Amino acid sequence: EVQLVESGGGLVQAGGSLRLSCAASGFTFDDYAKGWFRQAPGKEREAIVCIGCAGGSTYEAHSVKGRFTISSDNAKNTVYLQMNNLKPEDTAVYYCAAGPTGSWFWHEYTYKGQGTQVTVSS
Repeated sequence: EVQLVESGGGLVQAGGSLRLSCAASGFTFDDYAKGWFRQAPGKEREAIVCIGCAGGSTYEAHSVKGRFTISSDNAKNTVYLQMNNLKPEDTAVYYCAAGPTGSWFWHEYTYKGQGTQVTVSS
């Protein structure tokens, strides 16, 4: 069974850090582009960072550039999102996804997780 399971979300104060994990099963994560998305209350889901999109390299959205970093551990078939200097506006449900090389938008991804809540208090 193909699955993506996110973990590591929670409540953190502004300026703090969290690391999200996304464990894949049923397929090899390294064969795909890997992305993180988020959806805040009342807003559309947005792509924030990816590996293997944009010509194979890493790409971050302007809103998280310099604060969020994506990485992967192929041996664990897991992707991580390190989030530093968190702000209240980062509060959202965070999702991971895997898709064909070059994927950026949610609908382009093949496999998608169920999400983990991140809440940043001011």
